[in-house]
Amino acid sequence: MNNKIAIITGASKGIGRSIAKVFAAEGANVILVSRTEKDLKNVVDEITKSGGKASYIVADITKPENMERMAQMTLKMHNRIDILIHNAAGIYPPSRIDVMSKEEWHEVIKTNLNGAFYAVKAVIPAMKNQQYGRIVFTSSISGPRVGLPTKSHYTASKSGMNGFMKTIAIELAKYKITVNAVEPGNIMTEGMKVNSTKVIEERTKPIPMGRLGTPEETAYAHLFLASDEARYITGQSIIVDGGQTLPETHYGEY
Repeated sequence: MNNKIAIITGASKGIGRSIAKVFAAEGANVILVSRTEKDLKNVVDEITKSGGKASYIVADITKPENMERMAQMTLKMHNRIDILIHNAAGIYPPSRIDVMSKEEWHEVIKTNLNGAFYAVKAVIPAMKNQQYGRIVFTSSISGPRVGLPTKSHYTASKSGMNGFMKTIAIELAKYKITVNAVEPGNIMTEGMKVNSTKVIEERTKPIPMGRLGTPEETAYAHLFLASDEARYITGQSIIVDGGQTLPETHYGEY
């Protein structure tokens, strides 16, 4: 990662924050992107105080003009874009399909799927020009691997992301751009911590390793897929779920 220019969306908290810190510790020059400037400043301060290189851009992934500005500002600062970690996504209240509104559906698709399209479109010209690029999505086991009742909009968006990833991996391969994804399971982010102890215990039960993952453990999968060592891997996913998707049934002992 030494001196690689890495854009990380959704970098102000949770998995994105850990990705930024892990990449910076490995020598990357990270550009943190989010809508919340205060949180971005805090993460940049943490990184720079530890000797890392970091800056931030306030931008909204649902607005294509914001993503274009993100790419242009990065090029103005660094003259290249080596890595895009598209991590930003929305978390929404549960809603079963029979009561889900059109507005709820479109809001999730707009953020999670359209946002991925806008971010990728913005960085492709630079990566094509330099004949090098790493694009890594934060997807999920929810959708690509398993269903999640009351979250059909979310699972549809993440399944769509994986399909998008596979196709553009083919289209961009000739430019030496790889496109991959990380599929986290239940991770102990700030969003998870607001749940009750009972809810967290229920989330933990199906996991053979007996605990939730940490954001940092997810970040190391992103690090590998963004590395030069992963140069012959494209259109693939790494599942980071403590084995949650492995058992045929969650009612037995293991």
